[in-house]
Parts: sequence; structure tokens; C-alpha cells
Amino acid sequence: MLTALLVLIYLAFISLGLPDSILGCAWPDIHQSLGVSVSSAGIVSMTVSGCTIISSFYSEAIIKKIGTGKIIVVSVGMTAAALLGFSYIASFLWFLPFAVILGLGAGAIDAALNNFVAIHYKARHMNWLHCFWGLGATFGPVIMSFYLRKEGGFRGGFRTISLIQSGLFIILLFSLPLWKRIENRGDRSKTEAGRPVKTRLKKLLEVRGAKEAFFIFFCYCAIETTAGLWGSTYLVVYRGISSSVAAQWISLYYFGITAGRFISGILTAKFNNK
Repeated sequence: MLTALLVLIYLAFISLGLPDSILGCAWPDIHQSLGVSVSSAGIVSMTVSGCTIISSFYSEAIIKKIGTGKIIVVSVGMTAAALLGFSYIASFLWFLPFAVILGLGAGAIDAALNNFVAIHYKARHMNWLHCFWGLGATFGPVIMSFYLRKEGGFRGGFRTISLIQSGLFIILLFSLPLWKRIENRGDRSKTEAGRPVKTRLKKLLEVRGAKEAFFIFFCYCAIETTAGLWGSTYLVVYRGISSSVAAQWISLYYFGITAGRFISGILTAKFNNK
């Protein structure tokens, strides 16, 4: 039962990675199609990031209220709806409400799945989990590249990835009883062993090494996001490469991240966390 659910979790993380890498790949065509500045991608990206942070902060309360399974289903559905919306927009202003939906969905599913795996599975699965995110992030630009060569352009790419998300939404919807069974079993074991103590953010920051970990993660995310969002535009504007070829190059960037996480997953079997 745990193994079957783990497969679904891996699939969910692939779906989480798919939208994360395609905005930057499609932006050289999007900003021309909508008649906005190149820098407007930053507004969309920050909107998605800000809403991701908000939903992550409230994820604990939502998990307690409706459970992890329902959060995953709703979040994947929101992601699919946002991507479908991106494929039909006629002006930049319509980008922002769909960016809000995408960010809220992405933040909720990310926090909920990380929490679920940390509680119910061994630590090494966390590395594999984020490795599967990398697979989604790698294939996202490949899909977008295929459509950037066609007449529909970026709209076809967003629509196809939305369709993939919708398929996963249906699969996860039918898996809800499985999530509930495992969560109930976890609740019973917590009752027997004593429930974990809730720790406030201020207390967490006082843990030795916590501030340094936050800072390092901030720097890592800044580098990853900068390259992912602007890499394709740089290749198109300054190197004269077509947007479809640039998207393929960006997929290799995400493949590198995936390879690094795969190697990290192997090393965790040989070394402790420290």
C-alpha cells in the first residue's frame, strides 16, 4: 500500500516540475505575442513565487482540516486550470490571476507532499522525490520546444501540459481512499507514541544551523530561478538562437539538476545527513 502510494507521489512531483520550467522557455514568444516588455516575466514569476510562499505557510492548517490527499488533488487541479488559462490569454493582465492560481496550487502540493514523505517514509526517499521533480522540469521545456516550432506556439505547449496535469488529477482523485487509509494509520501510531510537539518558526530559527540552511536555500533558489526564467530569453536575444532550440538547451540545464539530485540520492545511502 505504501509502495503504491509512493509511485503516485513520484508522479505528483513530476507534475509539480512540469510547469516550473516552461514560463522562461516560452517567454521570448509570449512577450512578443502579448506586446509587453521582456522584464514583465519577472512580475509573473514573483506573483507565482509569492503565492507559493503564502500557500506553504498555511499548508499545516489545511492539511489538518482536509488531509494531504485532498490537498494534492485540488492543487493539481488548480495547476491544470492555470496552465489552460495561460494558453488562452489575450493580454498580459490575464496572466496575473492565473499566476496566482498556479502559485497557490504549487505551494500547497509541495509542502503537503514533503511533509507526507517525511512522516511516512525513510529520509532517502526525499532525494528521489526531488529527483522526480527534476524529471518534470526537464521534460517541460522539451514539450514546449516541440510546440514553439508549430503555428500555435506557446499556447499549444501550455495546453498539452495542462492536459497531462488533468490526467494526473483524475488518477489522484481515484486514489483518495488510499491516502486516507495511510493517514488514519499514521494518526493511530501518533496516538500510541505521543503526538509531536508543534514548534513555532521563532523556535525553529534558534536551532543550530537553521539560519545558515535558510540562507543557503535562498541562494540556491535564486540561482536556479534566474537561470530557468531568463536563460531562454538570453539565448534568443543575445545569441540569436530560435526559441524552440533555446528551450531544448534549458531542458539540459534542468537535466543537470536532476542528475545531481540522482547522485545525491545514491550518496544518502552511504553517508549520514551531516
